[in-house]
Amino acid sequence: MMRRRERRAAPVAAMDMTTLDLPHIQPRLTMLSQEDCRRIHEASCRILERTGVKVYHEGGLQLLRQAGARVEGDWVRIPAELVDWALASAPRAFALYRRGSDQVACQLDGEHVYFGPGSDTLRYLDPRSGERREFTTADIADCIRVCDYLPEIGFVMSVGIPRDVPTKYYFRYQYAVLLRHTVKPAVVVCNDLADIEAITAMHAAAAGGLDQLSRYPTMLLYSEPTTPLSHAYEAVDKLLFVARHRIPVTHSPAPMIGGTAPITLAGAVALGNAEMLSGLVMHQLQNPGAPFLYGHGVHHLDMKEMISVYGAPEFQLARVMAAEMARFYRLPCWGYAAHSDSAVLDEQAAIDAQFSIQTALLAKTNLNHDVGYLEAGLANSPEYMVLANELIAMNRVFVRGVRIDDEALALDVIDAVGPGGQFLSHEHTMRHWRELWVPELFDRQRLEPWLAKGGKDMRTRVREKTLAILDSHQPEPLPATVEAEIEHILQRRD
Repeated sequence: MMRRRERRAAPVAAMDMTTLDLPHIQPRLTMLSQEDCRRIHEASCRILERTGVKVYHEGGLQLLRQAGARVEGDWVRIPAELVDWALASAPRAFALYRRGSDQVACQLDGEHVYFGPGSDTLRYLDPRSGERREFTTADIADCIRVCDYLPEIGFVMSVGIPRDVPTKYYFRYQYAVLLRHTVKPAVVVCNDLADIEAITAMHAAAAGGLDQLSRYPTMLLYSEPTTPLSHAYEAVDKLLFVARHRIPVTHSPAPMIGGTAPITLAGAVALGNAEMLSGLVMHQLQNPGAPFLYGHGVHHLDMKEMISVYGAPEFQLARVMAAEMARFYRLPCWGYAAHSDSAVLDEQAAIDAQFSIQTALLAKTNLNHDVGYLEAGLANSPEYMVLANELIAMNRVFVRGVRIDDEALALDVIDAVGPGGQFLSHEHTMRHWRELWVPELFDRQRLEPWLAKGGKDMRTRVREKTLAILDSHQPEPLPATVEAEIEHILQRRD
């Protein structure tokens, strides 16, 4: 008996030394060692030095040439020392702000995790009619009002392509809608320099000027290299513009394993990492210290359907690898969450959302987009965003972890209640019960009371919640002078 007690006591002693003084013990998802990260980094540097990248922009080529890269026409080979310099130059953290204020909305520091919708889907799943159709600007406004309401949505994107505005300028109309219907910061996708200039002018009008926008950015540009190993003229044009004005950017490639990247996940990540690093070098050469968000979106080609997919374990492994590499570089990280290959909001979509949300929170990808995507990004559903909001809230409680201190262990409380007692009325319970997660959409009733209240399934509850938001939520309006300036920018064209 004595030996048994000694064996049971040992873990408690270890716990006393290592965890009792911590406020929370948190679950964490890790995969790569420092040596693994170093090997991926060195592989990416070898790609840049030996294979090189194509840069179809004379301004970008000139920056690289002057910094010591080997430039032959539009073909550039970048030395590892230049990559190391750019990584050391980029800031370790930066913030995005609420519209027209100095209030931080998203603190991008490698630790905080935020979620938002995606951009530019073709089809809208209308929660009012159930119809699947093309987007209008009014539909985008509805989606953004839902995002403005939902507490777990930290930023917005353009959601869909409106068909009721001039095609050449639709990006500008999208972001005018965003500015008018939420105070949350925007991640911007657009076509060319003229677009980003116009959208920046709109955000500057709401911020109180371009200097204020640079100081308290309410927008982040999302742009991409072209896999494999190319930087289009328009992409570099936008990248250098935001660098000059210190507007945050993620220049995030999207290699597709088995298609535009090696079939192996490690090879695709090394390729995507090289593409991202080459963009970072140009960005920091343009303006050292300008804010840059690490990221790559390694997808894979489904060899059965021959399409790029979201709902795959390989896609989530790539997200973990991106988070690990961002930590290795000490940069905040771009991510993905709450998206599905399913064509409708069904069990598959819910499973995909849960898998990706929990991965994002555990791996700590910091700014996660594409909430609400169905059909692998061809359609968007505001109901899916409402469901994702509930799942994010639930998973945040899980990721927050547990306390193991005197108050949490509650030994005095257990002693006071004693054998056969009850804890419901104890002051300790009154003090802490609000720390438990209380769902809004999940239903915990048993069968009889659930039937008595209408027997509504989750799909019905999500739709009713979405319609209630659309019927009642009104975002904070823009000042009339800012509205007039936005309208002027939209009419000015090029």
